[in-house]
Amino acid sequence: MPLYMDRHDIPDDIKAEHVALMHQEDLKVQHLYGCKGMTYWCDSERHTAFCLIEAPNKEALQQMHNHAHGAMPHQIIEVDAQLVESFLGRIEDPVKAENEILNIIDEPAFRIIMVLETNNYLNRLDANQLGIFNQKFHKSVLKCMKKYDGSIAKRDNCTYLASFKSVTNAVMCALKIQSNLKYVTPKFDPNIRRLKIGLSAGTPVTDKEGIFSDVISIATCMCEVVKDPLVISHLVKTLYENENHNTRIDSQLIRTLNPQEEDFLAQLMAFTEKAFNQPNFNLNVLSTELGLSKSQLYRKLTHLTGISPNQFIREFRLKRALRLLHDQFGNISEIAFETGFNSPAYFSKCFLDKFGILPSRYMQLY
Repeated sequence: MPLYMDRHDIPDDIKAEHVALMHQEDLKVQHLYGCKGMTYWCDSERHTAFCLIEAPNKEALQQMHNHAHGAMPHQIIEVDAQLVESFLGRIEDPVKAENEILNIIDEPAFRIIMVLETNNYLNRLDANQLGIFNQKFHKSVLKCMKKYDGSIAKRDNCTYLASFKSVTNAVMCALKIQSNLKYVTPKFDPNIRRLKIGLSAGTPVTDKEGIFSDVISIATCMCEVVKDPLVISHLVKTLYENENHNTRIDSQLIRTLNPQEEDFLAQLMAFTEKAFNQPNFNLNVLSTELGLSKSQLYRKLTHLTGISPNQFIREFRLKRALRLLHDQFGNISEIAFETGFNSPAYFSKCFLDKFGILPSRYMQLY
């Protein structure tokens, strides 16, 4: 049966005890609608509550809530149980104390999300050295995550997606991972040391499908697009400084995006995702869509990414092409046209310039 998480925006006068009673009422009538209430999170500070419920569909979940207490959810998304547990630490109610009649859970679902990406190893060492590097790198990351109470939701050879309850732990973990990198990578090859980290913060349910989808999206954009190695959102900065008695974030080590930059980045990536594979997608189209002059777009984009708009479009296409090559999407020509290049020959030249290897050779090797 599908698993759903919903969000309730609760009035200021509704406390954790009221939410616990509402959860209890859900459990009394859940069988009438084929539902099973797994657990909930109540955030008194942010006036939100999130329910985790197995249900045949969203309509059954809404009907159960309406019957039980009439408090209808503001948003509902389908979720994966393993991801929920990884991000939030549980998928069932915590054990109730023996002397308590009501299981009151005053626990926020708000999290700091970290996206970490190291380079894709196209500029490779020999296999033995790469294996040693991987072992040291991942051992170092896992040690830092454990030390700072990070929960890993996803990982592969080049990326990590993790969540933290404490913003201080998230920032300190990111700094420690970066600091350790120089000790686990070969001193003679600076290209192997490329590491990007993005930190954002928010709640698990918005109007987008997928748990923490908005938070993950902005953290990924900061990680992949912004030129600095460690980038945090304005909210993360504010929370960190409040949590540490106004201790300032070191701007020499950490780039903080202001709200305007975050909005620009979100709009930029949303449109680029839709239009990158159209052959006529260029600076003119992008500036018109974003409502900026070409000179304004150039200034904003270079300040954020360190590259020009045309180079940004080309590199976005090349990264998508790299993913398609890795997934064996098709031959070189098919992938070139699929990612917006007019010519397979030009695509191969750009790929070689960017990654130091021809796409045909990459397909043979990887």
